[in-house]
Amino acid sequence: MKTKVSKVGLWIDHRKAIIVAVTDKGEEMTLVISKAEKQLRRSGDSPLKGSFESSQVPASDIQQRALTGHLNIYYDAVIASIRDAEAILIFGPGDAKGELKKRLKKNNLDGRIAGIETADNMTDRQIAAKVRKYFQKNDPTK
Repeated sequence: MKTKVSKVGLWIDHRKAIIVAVTDKGEEMTLVISKAEKQLRRSGDSPLKGSFESSQVPASDIQQRALTGHLNIYYDAVIASIRDAEAILIFGPGDAKGELKKRLKKNNLDGRIAGIETADNMTDRQIAAKVRKYFQKNDPTK
């Protein structure tokens, strides 16, 4: 029998998502890692020796397409992990929250978003505590 997931909170940035599912059996924590990289990567030896060669740094449009592709895969994995949730709390430090919200809307899941908040880096325990506290405070049955 599958465990019923009614409430999910997730801390997200472009590198990882920590998902806390509040189930009828307690809490389950899942980690989704992104392969997206924003930094330019040079081919060959580092640091550069001699004159700068343009071929040692990828063109920005190629890099942007690669980043977008990695982020699409990452957001799809996050959405697959939270698809069964009735209520979703999204929080984290940067733009990933808004980007995930757009993806949820595209998948007709934006009606399940309970809240979006800005939060700095947090430990796994702090994330779990925040999710518990948020859903206890906003539970109409209590």
